[in-house]
Amino acid sequence: MPSDELASPTIRPETSADLSAIRSLTERAFRDAEHTSHTEHFIVDALRNADALSVSLVAEIEGQLVGHIAFSPITCTDGSLQWFGLGPISVHPDYQRIGIGTALVVAGLAALCELDAHGCVVLGEPTFYRRFGFRYDPHCVLEGVPPEYFQMLSIGEQKLRGVVSYHAALGATA
Repeated sequence: MPSDELASPTIRPETSADLSAIRSLTERAFRDAEHTSHTEHFIVDALRNADALSVSLVAEIEGQLVGHIAFSPITCTDGSLQWFGLGPISVHPDYQRIGIGTALVVAGLAALCELDAHGCVVLGEPTFYRRFGFRYDPHCVLEGVPPEYFQMLSIGEQKLRGVVSYHAALGATA
């Protein structure tokens, strides 16, 4: 359990030595979560196996892996390129609500800028993602989800206009 005087996390790219810990962390982070199919650990593995993890960062505190974030390419019916989907993002249950997720999102968005990304989409809690600049846009749609939970963040001037599809690996169930 973290103390009140916890050091800031070190955020870095994943390495092959992290894979087992990422899988375990992701499964544990979503084990008791609502609004999930509890397949996030399978999704991360499938994205990695498909070479579709454009950005994959971990958070460490005192050598312990406490968080992970993944970004993968998305497509849109408007033909836009260099757009990415955020997720899954996982934080160990003992380290939630102390800024680990925020640090991962900030670092991940910075990494997307280094890839010359045009933007990012996320399916998630609007109040959490709004602080990073994500906003609901009625012209950017992910079918089958409540529209206010699907948000986008433009990096530059380009905006998505159409129906978005995530990488097929996000459908992984095993």
